[in-house]
Amino acid sequence: MTTAYLSRDSLARYLDRSRITGAVATPREANLRNIQGFLDGDQHQHMGVERTREWDFDSVFELMRDRVGINDDPAYVSGQDSISAQLCVARLDEYAEIFSRAVRGRKRLLFATGHPSGLAPVYARLARVARASGARVIRFDEALPFEDGDVRQIEDVVMVEQYGGRRHTHFPDPMRLVLEHLAEQGRQAPDLVVSDHGMAGWAGSRAGLPTIAMGDCNDPGIFVAEAQNQVDVVVPLDDNVAPHLYDPLVDYVISRAGLAGQDRP
Repeated sequence: MTTAYLSRDSLARYLDRSRITGAVATPREANLRNIQGFLDGDQHQHMGVERTREWDFDSVFELMRDRVGINDDPAYVSGQDSISAQLCVARLDEYAEIFSRAVRGRKRLLFATGHPSGLAPVYARLARVARASGARVIRFDEALPFEDGDVRQIEDVVMVEQYGGRRHTHFPDPMRLVLEHLAEQGRQAPDLVVSDHGMAGWAGSRAGLPTIAMGDCNDPGIFVAEAQNQVDVVVPLDDNVAPHLYDPLVDYVISRAGLAGQDRP
């Protein structure tokens, strides 16, 4: 992990340089296809989000333009797309503020990811900071059956295991299973869910839990949930770069949250 905390401008430049924002790896074709997939209720794109108002292609495209920073030309249909570093940093400020309030209030936090190859280490660090600062990080020991694998926790982060590996998923059902399992045990629901993809979508949109999330430019569903006030904030970024590249971003969140010095292995 890094130890120097970047300024907002320095972080924005770093995000573009590392391609967490800026000219990201996600192709334009995928972004446009996933907007239509969300509208069609595709199982990989609805992300558990209940629509509370009418959305069409143009309105979702405009949302992704304004909240993510994708190329604003509707005629641009092929090639590389983009994420705004300035929008990312602004949302990180909101994310850090909400995280800080929950941690300082010693609330119950649940961490979960549908993108374990990229974001699991990010959430694991935040979970360590939360616990070291007195918050209650929700844990459970059981592996909950899901399709050809199970839902489990690794380093305090909920994820899907399949065939001996960590599985990428947009499905909301793992979050539903976890929340049902906690209820069956007589345990209280989280005060804050820190997540992404369909797990964040279910927590915020269906379960009505305070939720902060991260989302890529090809994840329109979670940004719709934010626009509908079902998710508190979504940070736009490439959600699958090498995990160590997120270290300055996590450092920034920890610093902005006023929790520097609590990041201990």
